[in-house]
Amino acid sequence: MIEIRSLQKAFGDQAVLHHVDLTLRPGTLHGLVGANGSGKTTLLHCLYGLHHDYQGIIRETHGRPIRPTTGLLPYEPYFYPRLTGREYVEFCLQARGRPVPDLEPWNQLLELPLNQYAETYSAGMKKKLALLALLVQDYRYLILDEPFNGLDLSTNLLLMEVLRRLRGQGVGILLTSHLLGSLTELCDEITVLADGRVLRHYPATDFARLSTDLLDTLHQDKLARLSTLLPLKQEPAEN
Repeated sequence: MIEIRSLQKAFGDQAVLHHVDLTLRPGTLHGLVGANGSGKTTLLHCLYGLHHDYQGIIRETHGRPIRPTTGLLPYEPYFYPRLTGREYVEFCLQARGRPVPDLEPWNQLLELPLNQYAETYSAGMKKKLALLALLVQDYRYLILDEPFNGLDLSTNLLLMEVLRRLRGQGVGILLTSHLLGSLTELCDEITVLADGRVLRHYPATDFARLSTDLLDTLHQDKLARLSTLLPLKQEPAEN
């Protein structure tokens, strides 16, 4: 289990995270939502070790090092020029000292032109290539920043099923998404961030309240203005 306790992070004088607490358990899907600028990506980068100058505690409770056992999908994966898709995956594996398996079984699902240069891929294909490099490795935890962004409907549905099956195999998955419906369908728990603070942790039993709570919390003043622009109509009384 990964524990984050009282995590604080600032860039210069700008505080981004304020005493954030979060727990990622093996065999669970944990969603992270919030408006742009709420601190989601910064939290993921602290967890993965891309930021070191933070305050607070990030630890794996069994003493395992987090980074070697955790795969990260960044919001915008980077691809070196003049590398084919196959070479990119091989590079990712070799950088961790891992053997390169047969990529074809997974690629029969993702359908990527692995012998073409990755820089020529579409945005959705690049996202699938970065996912392929994670899926062929045996990770205990996955950190996925907007994994559904850029993917078409059929691939989104396939990815959701992949994540469910990884959870069933004991992988702990922390993911962000602006697609609230995908998170409520997938996740066991959702944490809401606003201005670098945890507003609330929602268990699956409370997901029905999540959308209304978010609207009220994030857009309370705008909802009042919306009521003047588009007032709710009264249902006609039944005779």
